Amino acid sequence: MRLPLVDEAAVKELVRDLQRTLLQADVNVDLVLQLSSKIQERAIEESLPPGVSRREHVIEVLYEELTRFLGEEPLETLVQPGKTFVMMLVGIQGSGKTTSAVKIARFYQKRGLKPGLICADTFRPGAFEQMKQLADRIGVPVYGEPSEKVPWKVAKNGVAHLGKEKSNIAIIDTAGRHRNEKDLMEEMRELAEAIHPDEIVLTIDGTIGQQAMAQARAFAEATTIGSILVTKLDGSARGGGALSAVAATKVKIKFIGAGEKLDDLEEFVPSAFVGRLLGMGDIKGLVEKVREAETSVSEEKAKVFLEGRFSLKDMYEQMEALRKMGPLKKVFRMLPGSFNIPDDAMDTAEQKLGAWRVIIQSMTQEEVQEPKVIDSSRARRIARGSGRSEKEVKELVTQYSNMKKMMKMMRRRQPMMLRKGLFQMKP
Repeated sequence: MRLPLVDEAAVKELVRDLQRTLLQADVNVDLVLQLSSKIQERAIEESLPPGVSRREHVIEVLYEELTRFLGEEPLETLVQPGKTFVMMLVGIQGSGKTTSAVKIARFYQKRGLKPGLICADTFRPGAFEQMKQLADRIGVPVYGEPSEKVPWKVAKNGVAHLGKEKSNIAIIDTAGRHRNEKDLMEEMRELAEAIHPDEIVLTIDGTIGQQAMAQARAFAEATTIGSILVTKLDGSARGGGALSAVAATKVKIKFIGAGEKLDDLEEFVPSAFVGRLLGMGDIKGLVEKVREAETSVSEEKAKVFLEGRFSLKDMYEQMEALRKMGPLKKVFRMLPGSFNIPDDAMDTAEQKLGAWRVIIQSMTQEEVQEPKVIDSSRARRIARGSGRSEKEVKELVTQYSNMKKMMKMMRRRQPMMLRKGLFQMKP
């Protein structure tokens, strides 16, 4: 069932906001259009779950689409007993491959494996010395032949050497190369064909931005990319280029480099990356809140509440359930049709929920179902039984009456609000 036209326009405006955010994070334009089209289609076609605002539903759809695109779970390295797993790093100059190779070695070392490093960068002076200096800090062996100029020979000899040393995993660092350097791209292809690595890891600089897609596509055309490592995400870079690299190579991100220390390498977690990309922090927490709302506020309950057909106990239970998701004056606005609810009413409810519980427990069944029967005499009796003041009992009854009137008024006004385009999309 499609949305009313006003709601549909609001969804489109939210999607435009998300487009701007993704473009500011350096995600490729074509990819932004592709993702936003899918998000808009789902947000318009899918019904809004009870207790969820339109904006939060759009963000949840975005989160689901991005995590599906990036991969739900971290990629595993299938190391087999008695065999050396060969991992080869490729990427453009300055992407941080050498340091990343040592970080990967440290990552697997901490997990009980015996890694070894191979310097197959025969182009950059001092490449072997740099790798050895870093690897010595963590006690990982490095194989290199500084006088040899043919990379595939160094790599092949290195794999054989580390195999004899019983290394579980051999990590090969290669020379940096640009997509326009045809000789170096051909050299990379020959290197891969000579050693048949189990996995080729494309190293992408997290600050590279819009160039990432073209660079990644060139590497994928030259050789078979198995995974992506995103470096330099310890600063202000959101890493939108990494998303473009995934689109270009059709492979998943495996590692994130988020610092200069050798321990600063993490398995890729889609939810954290999506939060960073959108500048939203803990987006996973937001999505969990939305999903909790879907299960904790049933459609029937929400309908009864919004129609004003609820008892004091219903009001209390509904507010208690909503309070678990955050401050009431924010969460309560998520309910479909919640239009212009005064903040002071929500603040009072937030502060008084504990007292209301014991007051309601001291009422008769008739008083809970029909609070209008509570006169001064009954209020005094309820106050004594609950240990609260008579004033608090009357406040509860007044709050209930006001909320019931408000809900009925919103119910009557909602069609008019939709026709006039006044249906408020809360942030």
